[in-house]
Amino acid sequence: MADQPRIALLNDSFPPTIDGVANVVTNYARILHDDGYPVMVATPEYPGVTDDYPYPVLRYASVNTTRLVGYRAGYPFSARAVSAIDDFHPDILHTHCPVASTLLARTAREGTGAPVVFTYHTKFDIDIRTALKGELLQNQLITAMVRNIEACDEVWTVSRGAGENLRSLGFRGEYRVMENGVDFPRGRATEAEIAAITQRHHLQQDRPVFLFIGRMRWYKGIRLILDGLAQARAQGARFTMLFVGDGTDMADIQALARENGLWEDCVFAGAVRDRELLRAYYSRGDLFLFPSTFDTNGIVVREAAACALPALLVRGSCAAEGIDDGQTGLLMDENAQSLCAQALWACAHPDEIHRIGQTAQERIYISWEDAVRRAEKRYADILAEHPNGAARPRRDVFPFLSDALEAVTRLRELSEQVRELLK
Repeated sequence: MADQPRIALLNDSFPPTIDGVANVVTNYARILHDDGYPVMVATPEYPGVTDDYPYPVLRYASVNTTRLVGYRAGYPFSARAVSAIDDFHPDILHTHCPVASTLLARTAREGTGAPVVFTYHTKFDIDIRTALKGELLQNQLITAMVRNIEACDEVWTVSRGAGENLRSLGFRGEYRVMENGVDFPRGRATEAEIAAITQRHHLQQDRPVFLFIGRMRWYKGIRLILDGLAQARAQGARFTMLFVGDGTDMADIQALARENGLWEDCVFAGAVRDRELLRAYYSRGDLFLFPSTFDTNGIVVREAAACALPALLVRGSCAAEGIDDGQTGLLMDENAQSLCAQALWACAHPDEIHRIGQTAQERIYISWEDAVRRAEKRYADILAEHPNGAARPRRDVFPFLSDALEAVTRLRELSEQVRELLK
């Protein structure tokens, strides 16, 4: 289908890096390609990687920032990268990361005239405040990122709550909610695959399995899980808590499990990259615990629903949008006592938990095919609004660098003032 628009997808994480946004980009690229769209992915280079995709993957210069943010950061002013994107002749530049990828998209827009679409997936302000010390520097970088986002031609968010979070950071533009999908089909894994999980981790058949899948970071609500389940255990509940994932807080999380007396009830399976194996883990669980107020959408909640696994979520969180308490999931207050109460109820009502899971599978599941085809329709509308590649007037990308440098300068000046006072 030669008349389909050409789509360039840009993101700082992409396989072999595995996270929620990398999963988004791989599914966008797969479905767009299958639907006949010329598509390319631009992402920072990763040592030793071999790309074997039916579409081109542009790897450009990067630095190793995995310890800070979990993935490598690209150099967005690479002449080679900009030239390669220009040679692709994109009609749409769709970026999924608010820093390097968006700067690269804005730079590429200068030459191509293609409109830039940005999707807001993650509360980057929390990542900044976790990774950096100094409120002054944190606030300056958050402001710089918001201005970077505002320079895009259209902003999408994966939930209404995500959009309102972006506004709370100072974003002054409009946004459009475009939900993410799930690459699992409706239905559970086979009985043999589920039995293999049971055998691998020596799970007891007479105990419910509470499941968490995601990065092992405190901001995912894991402290609530451990504190709430410790209370439930003290009240006589017997269960297995199965954690699937890895992350920089793993050692501290395991230490708290020991301190809370939960170590014997916990299984830490590590990261699972095989999607079919991950589906088997979802299918083995009885209740998915996801008390995160960090996540803007929670693809994992829909992945669980695909396998008829209901989720326990914090009332009012982005992940809980569209969840009907007691029908398509369970809702809790953001405290350990509330999680404890819901865990006790789940242990006592296995048939109700099963019913809620079945309803979630019917009502809240959304496939990636449906999600991306909605995006395809919006791409067509955007191009109709920007005929002949006439994106909004050029915007200099250097204000972003100026804001970041100003933050560093102000921090340095403050440090010098403190040193003078201490003399």
